Amino acid sequence: MATDVTIIGAGLGGLTLARVLHLHGIPATIYEAEPSPTARTQGGMLDIHDYNGQLALKAAGLFDEFLGLVHEGGEASRVLDRDGTVLHDEPDDGTGGRPEVHRGDLRRILLDSLPADTIEWGRKAASARPLGGGRHEVTFADGATVTTDLLVGADGAWSRIRPLLSDAKPEYVGISFVETCLYDSDTRHPASARAVGGGSLFALAPGKGILAHRESGGVLHTYVALNKPEEWIAGIDFDHADAAIARIAAEFEGWAPELTALITDGETPPVPRTVNALPIGHRWDRVPGVTLLGDAAHLMSPFAGEGANLAMYDGAKLGNAIAARPDDLEAALTAYEEALFPRSADAAAEAARNHELCFDENAPHSLISLFTDHEQAG
Repeated sequence: MATDVTIIGAGLGGLTLARVLHLHGIPATIYEAEPSPTARTQGGMLDIHDYNGQLALKAAGLFDEFLGLVHEGGEASRVLDRDGTVLHDEPDDGTGGRPEVHRGDLRRILLDSLPADTIEWGRKAASARPLGGGRHEVTFADGATVTTDLLVGADGAWSRIRPLLSDAKPEYVGISFVETCLYDSDTRHPASARAVGGGSLFALAPGKGILAHRESGGVLHTYVALNKPEEWIAGIDFDHADAAIARIAAEFEGWAPELTALITDGETPPVPRTVNALPIGHRWDRVPGVTLLGDAAHLMSPFAGEGANLAMYDGAKLGNAIAARPDDLEAALTAYEEALFPRSADAAAEAARNHELCFDENAPHSLISLFTDHEQAG
């Protein structure tokens, strides 16, 4: 196959696509804005689903390596009320289909599976334009350009490639997270460690919540969720960490101290993260020589746990579609997108429903009903 394959973004989706293409003998180049693989931390725990994310890792020939990353006991989950009372406790019995791994570890095995020259680091895409005949030119922040026969936007929520296909832009969904971590929690923060348990914690009330994951080494990774206008979170000066933490903690006055300590005892600077989403059912007309995957294609609320899974699944499906039709790229892209649109629409709708259940007027009982319904269905 003589076609140039250019992938913008070295997240999980872009890496999976490059890996699957590599297995089929099809070279690709990834252009990534970050200056190196270790330029920043790569987030927290991911539950990798047996019906999409795990299938992608099998297609990439990395399933055994993935199993070696699984955080034992990480599928446990519990729901608490504001007083710290455990209302729902689901242990990890090892039979579930959503084992937990750390995003950074998963990214590392994908990076290690690619030829060393696959990724060009420090290449931030600024814009892209069509050249005709299905070819495109990408301009980087430093003014350099590259032209390609096949351009794949795997560059996340604020994709520079998406405008070639769609005018849609992510919009704020009404909830913001503030992220922080506690270390060596079983020794230094035992009450909070007991509250979180072995996996995921959901301590919820209408319009707000304290969510946490236990990571390896006794790390408690906390996401404080607040249903607030975007202007409210933007008005907090997070450069002054103590004042920012006090402002956030005030929203949880009267909550159990083992829960509020997940905010006030945080050992990393608090990081605000607004939650944005593309319209449910986002799609585009076929444009020769370009397509999207992952958040660039279907950014959604995180409350279905599908973002990383779908990105990898998209990458695997696109790679296999190209490999199956190496001499007819348009047929490959058409087949890929025809399957992409309905599965991403279903996942986005589920994410929006789960988001509402977590923070509606019946929280936390709405989420408990969702969990028990899933258990009964299983």
